[in-house]
Amino acid sequence: MASGVDNIRAEQRDFAIIADLIPHGASVLDLGCGNGDLLRSLREEKDIYACGVELSQENLLECVRKGVPVIHADLNDGLGDFSDDSFDFVILSRTIQAVARPDRLLREMTKVGKQGVVSFLNIGYAPSRFQLMFRGRMPVTKALPYAWYNTPNIHLATIKDFRFLCSEIGLRIIEEIPFGPKHNLLARLWPNLLAPSCVFIIENK
Repeated sequence: MASGVDNIRAEQRDFAIIADLIPHGASVLDLGCGNGDLLRSLREEKDIYACGVELSQENLLECVRKGVPVIHADLNDGLGDFSDDSFDFVILSRTIQAVARPDRLLREMTKVGKQGVVSFLNIGYAPSRFQLMFRGRMPVTKALPYAWYNTPNIHLATIKDFRFLCSEIGLRIIEEIPFGPKHNLLARLWPNLLAPSCVFIIENK
């Protein structure tokens, strides 16, 4: 992992970690690629073969403007347009919580790609727990800035939840990289409590 990752703003750290995990010249499919920043960076720095999948029209236009190949599709409809093992890596960054059936999408992405890279926000993070415990209301934090009634996140989960899901659906976790806003050591020691975010590398067993 790059030594400069700790100094990057929290919302960009998962992108930096993911970028470090992707080898030079790999083929990469980014599900929910947003405005294409990650794929553009990987193309420029690592000469990858890139393709994104995005639903938002605004983000699609941004991807096109940046020269990032992108397909307009809804991840809830599955990945039937892609053949098995057609990519080295399939990325799902900060998107899993917004899809209808995360279990189905994880199965499909680990068929389409030799390995999957997943990052998400950990609802088990201590500040979120404390808000729920002491205020008795759904947490609102910098990482989760939405109220319960207007959030796009329909399947919030903890790091433990994700580990359990992978085990249940026959996926192997190759690497787990929890990280915090400042103290990555504490996040790695007690990830489910002290890591606001985590990046996983997964594959079929």
